[in-house]
Amino acid sequence: MNKQDLVEAVAKRLGVTRARAGEITDLFFSQGGIIASELKRGGKVAVSGFGSFELRRRAARSGRNPRTGKTLAIRASIVPAFRAAKALREIVNRKR
Repeated sequence: MNKQDLVEAVAKRLGVTRARAGEITDLFFSQGGIIASELKRGGKVAVSGFGSFELRRRAARSGRNPRTGKTLAIRASIVPAFRAAKALREIVNRKR
């Protein structure tokens, strides 16, 4: 499912236009949306029964350029991460 599929599903479930569903979807998932804004401030977004979005620190490390084989330094960084809630994991892993 891509973003347009998600917008279609929201529009169908809520009985609103695709334009309105797109606004609702962007409210949460766009670069300036609620989730990204909270993570940018260093916070965490937890949705009960679904999961949580948080920041994780990656340590500096050395890597290798696959084309040349040269070793290079990879700087430390902070990356967004999603952690699924137990309820979501159980739904996904349920036998069909």
